[in-house]
Amino acid sequence: MARSPNKRDYYQVLGVGRRASTEEIKKAYRRAALEWHPDRNPHRHKEAEERFKELTQAYSVLADPQKRAAFDRYGHAGLGAQPFTGIDESIFAEFADIFGDIFGFEDLFGLGGGRRRSRVRRGRDLRYDLDLIFEEAARGLTTKVKLPRLEPCSECGGSGARKGTGLSTCSACHGRGQIHYQRGFLAVSRTCPQCQGSGQVIRDPCPACRGQGQVRRERTLEIRIPPGVDTGTRLRITGEGEAGQQGGPPGDLFVVLRVEEHDFFERREADLYCSIPISFPQAVLGGEIRVPALEGEQTLKVPAGTQSGSLFRLRGKGFPTLNGGGRGDLFVELRVETPKKLTREQRQLIERLAETLPVENRPAAKASLLERFKDIFG
Repeated sequence: MARSPNKRDYYQVLGVGRRASTEEIKKAYRRAALEWHPDRNPHRHKEAEERFKELTQAYSVLADPQKRAAFDRYGHAGLGAQPFTGIDESIFAEFADIFGDIFGFEDLFGLGGGRRRSRVRRGRDLRYDLDLIFEEAARGLTTKVKLPRLEPCSECGGSGARKGTGLSTCSACHGRGQIHYQRGFLAVSRTCPQCQGSGQVIRDPCPACRGQGQVRRERTLEIRIPPGVDTGTRLRITGEGEAGQQGGPPGDLFVVLRVEEHDFFERREADLYCSIPISFPQAVLGGEIRVPALEGEQTLKVPAGTQSGSLFRLRGKGFPTLNGGGRGDLFVELRVETPKKLTREQRQLIERLAETLPVENRPAAKASLLERFKDIFG
């Protein structure tokens, strides 16, 4: 490999071996660039400039597979022996974490393309918190809300300039939107602080909005809440946020919902759960009972011999699913209630019933206990 007597080997410049991976080369350059950046070395600025240029040139070659292959085979001669004339912009974009804090790298070498920064800006998004009762969340509704927000000034049409006047060319940047200056060996372009990159300024502000182009007003909006929403549901209403600047598009309104809990139903996504008490005769004999539901009472058939805690499902009688995807189910837990007070007649009837019913658990419990004694004592 031929080597130039005036140039160091690029692998030595970055302090890596010839078999170094692309990631190793990148890490080596990042470390060295941070150490030798001219702005970080004010007491040896000239030396740092030269070292930084050498590091950047070495990285631009070794990070490019084609250039690296040519350098490995022919040395500096394989690169055409061209002098270093500048820094590839892509390197600054790749290492924004290094150069961003030092220069504001989007302004380096006119990375913004030298174009004016438009004054047009999208409006800010807004949030509105809305409370709903359980039934409103189930059936949906249309409601009205009062929303304070920034809107275009009707006096100046949103331009910020007094009616009948317009915008003037910025005297600081002469309409370019950027100010260019030399910083050491780097040509730096920065956004003009006077016009914020637009190239134009307001000379005679609108008295109604004081040059802002926007005024705050309270608007009443009609909002449709679909069935099936829940706490935390966020509805996006496009274009109902704050107005954009200089004719920019408006932001969006996000309505965040909170649904109150129900006294009777427990909601689990689209399914509903409830507990219904039934009497002992109903549990024994079975029959039909009326069960509350969102769309009115429903009939539930209770089988004879139903045990306390049994769970029954009424399909499609639960909560609507959001965006019209059907409904959940209603689950009914039947709880057999034991009366605490009986009349004399009721007590006599229960006693007569008890005489006709075998107490199955007592003999079984005794037999089980006797069997355990036999197992223990032989």
